[in-house]
Amino acid sequence: MGGAGWLFLFSVLMSAGLLFTMVFFVRLTIQPPLLVPRVAFTHVSSMKIIMFSDLECDYINPIDLCNKLNQFVLPENIAHAFLSLLFLLSGQWIAFLLNAPLLAYNINKIRSGNHMYDATEIFRTLPNHKKESFFKRASEHSSGPPLRPTSRSLLRNLNA
Repeated sequence: MGGAGWLFLFSVLMSAGLLFTMVFFVRLTIQPPLLVPRVAFTHVSSMKIIMFSDLECDYINPIDLCNKLNQFVLPENIAHAFLSLLFLLSGQWIAFLLNAPLLAYNINKIRSGNHMYDATEIFRTLPNHKKESFFKRASEHSSGPPLRPTSRSLLRNLNA
């Protein structure tokens, strides 16, 4: 199995792990989506956006929100960093370059110590957190391999 095969296998297993922890610990009532990395990260970003809007409408307590979201911050960032490293090592240059700015942003947040959500400041920083979640969701859609093969790859497989 080549580098692309191992990359795909890891991304599927990582997505399954992220979705399991999200459903098990948060106990959402919605069904988990397909187990591909882009969809899993998008699902986590969507969950954050929904929980932030629930906080705005006073449907959820700020302490509960921070407790639920803080358990996903480091695993999500570590998984994104490892997936970016795999993109780099397997020669997926475009996918790595599209993920590099978000990776640098996450590393900077962790080094500065403001990567966790704080219940005492969540209302003051809520617009910034929502913008960050929207940006992460948009960047997750633009990076990574396509969900379906292109016509060129289909033709190459037919000719081989």
